[in-house]
Formats: sequence, C-alpha cells, structure tokens
Amino acid sequence: MTDLKGGLLPRLLTKKECQSFFTFLERGNWLIFQDAFPQFLLYEESIKREKNLFYLLPHFHVSLFMEIIWNHFLEDCDPYTLTIALIINEQSYLELRVIDNPVFKKSIFNTLEFKLQDLLSMNQILFPYLENGKVKLIGETLHHFESLHRRILLGKRLYSILFADSKRLNKIEQWAYLTPHSGSRKDYWPHIFHDIDEGVPGRLLKRRLKSCQLLPGSIRFYSPKLEFVWKDCVHEEAEIKEWYEDWQVVYYLINSEETINGEIEDEYCQTLERIELTTIAKKAIFLRN
Repeated sequence: MTDLKGGLLPRLLTKKECQSFFTFLERGNWLIFQDAFPQFLLYEESIKREKNLFYLLPHFHVSLFMEIIWNHFLEDCDPYTLTIALIINEQSYLELRVIDNPVFKKSIFNTLEFKLQDLLSMNQILFPYLENGKVKLIGETLHHFESLHRRILLGKRLYSILFADSKRLNKIEQWAYLTPHSGSRKDYWPHIFHDIDEGVPGRLLKRRLKSCQLLPGSIRFYSPKLEFVWKDCVHEEAEIKEWYEDWQVVYYLINSEETINGEIEDEYCQTLERIELTTIAKKAIFLRN
C-alpha cells in the first residue's frame, strides 16, 4: 500500500489509479480481518469456558465451511487443516465481494496497469529474517491475481515456506517481534529504501539499482511509513453471502507435502530493477513527446 505513495509506482500510475488500487487493497484487507476476527475470539472463549461456542459463527455471517472446520479442529487439533481452511475461506470470501465486484473489475482488473503489474512480477510476499547479522528474504510471487485457484495454492506454498523449517520460522518470528512494522520497506532493507524522500523535484531520472546494490552516488528509494500517507478508512458493512457451494474445495485440504525453498531475493531484486527501468522509460517517452 505504501508503494502507491513511494518513489516508483506513482511514476507509473496516475493519482486516480493509485487511489483505486489502495481502495481495492484496503477493502480486501478489511474484509478478511472482519471475517476472521470473530472466529478467533470464539475459539479463545471456547478454550476458556471449555465449551464449543462455534454454533455462534452464523451470527457473524461466517461460512458454514469454517463452522465445520472449527468443530473438527476442537476434536483433532490439526493446525495444518485449520490453516489451509482459513486460506480457502478468506480467498473465497474475497472472490465474491472484491474480485467479482464490477467496480473493481472496471477500475482495477481490466486496466493495463494491473496487467503490467503481473508482467513485472510485483505481487510478491516477503518474509524477512536475520541470519548471521544480515537480513535475508524468502517468499513467493503471485501471478494472475484474479485466479482463486492460484491464490489458494499460493497460500499453501507460503504455509510450507513458513513451517517447513522450525529454525528459520523462529528467526522470522524473532525479526517480526524485534522490528516495529511501519509499512516502509526500510524496515528490512534500509540500505535500499528510506522513509524520507531524499530526491529533489525535477531531478533527472537515472538508474540507481544493480544486483540489489545502489550504484555509487545514488539516493535510496522512497518508501514511506503507512501512517503518513494513508488515512484510516470507514467501511460499509460486508455483503452477506455464502461462498461454500462446491464441496470439492476440500481437495485443497490435502497436504501435497511439496518442498518449497522460498528463494526470492534474486527475483525480488530483478523486479525492483524492472520497475525502475520502466519508470525511466516512461519518463523518456513523455519528454520526447
């Protein structure tokens, strides 16, 4: 979200397009958390009272699918099935309310900018952690965001990346605990990003990044803190719809036990370089015309 106000994307998108992307992301995040929050509260209270309270889920308009899963979890305590079910639920929930929303289809998915985002591999989820005093990154790239199937599979791969190696998971948790989350990419790569704009208005655009290192004499990329660039939003109530109509979604719960190494640093660096070069190329075309 802060990238939309940073040093690169505003050079590719108009202010209106940036606002549309923000509204899309903000609505999606809000919907996920307002659906998940009562589920975890009921679980917490069920443990305290030693009583199954998940019969209350329909009052919060939570899917029947999750009611079945939570009841199963209280019996078997299977964290893998619960986590993957939550991934299936959140992505299916978004599918009905955001992805299929005609407003977002017109202002986001059908735009050249959204297709360019996929082409440049900008949809990356990163997990930073410390190793030998240096911040390392693992994660995954999502292509074809509009595909429910691909988003669910991405969630499963991210689960595998996080939990396949307990030592690495501890390092990820430790980094997250010790690093206040500001929304700026400076949090994990202060040698590349800064939450203060070091640029000068009207300055000639030139290449700054190569092989994950700034070229000599180059300023860092502007990556602001969330609190300074986007205000809190008030949302309309979520639409009451049941997404669970096809029982075959249960096949996603099968553990493929696929090994995912999560190596993404090189790809992430290449993505940054592509975005930077695209902004320079766009500026050059604009000046020529």
